[in-house]
Amino acid sequence: MDTRIQFRVDEETKRLAQQMAESQGRTLSDACRELAEQLADQQRKAVSHDTWLTEQVNLAFDKFDAERSVFIEHDQAKSRMAERKAKIRSRD
Repeated sequence: MDTRIQFRVDEETKRLAQQMAESQGRTLSDACRELAEQLADQQRKAVSHDTWLTEQVNLAFDKFDAERSVFIEHDQAKSRMAERKAKIRSRD
């Protein structure tokens, strides 16, 4: 089901926006619809990422609660990361 969105802008803004839209072969309504669709898509992606991140954090806490987690000292973690980066770079 489609819905209607209304908003107000001054006449000059509307005129210039219409000219730009027409120069691109579309109507101002088309341009506004595309913008709304892009914003909605960005929101969907943000929500999807937030859901994924929450799941990952919950899995980490579940692993910690089950005493299946291993803690690594900061220096050791940095060293491991440097090794991984070097390995990846050597593939190029």
